[in-house]
Amino acid sequence: MDIENRPVAASGIRIAIKDNDTEVGHAYIYLMRNDLHGQPFGLMEDVYVSEAYRGQGIGSELVKRMIELAKETNCYKLIATSRTARPQVHNLYKRLGFTQHGVEFRINF
Repeated sequence: MDIENRPVAASGIRIAIKDNDTEVGHAYIYLMRNDLHGQPFGLMEDVYVSEAYRGQGIGSELVKRMIELAKETNCYKLIATSRTARPQVHNLYKRLGFTQHGVEFRINF
């Protein structure tokens, strides 16, 4: 058997929310493709709100914008991951329409 490596293009979009000139939150959406679907899928990553600004709806706004971007780019799904120790984040995602689906595994390098 041979293993073929073939580069596949992906793109990313970073959004940020600022209070005056200070960035108080940001998030990334990565748009990727696979051979099983004709449409791309989105991976939401690094959703972050500065500690002093948490609880003010900024995280919700970031996630809502990620959902809009996924729809605008014709994604068939949007994936959000979160550490198991972050139930408040899980509740936010569920409140905004995400369902828990599967388990994430990873290797840190």
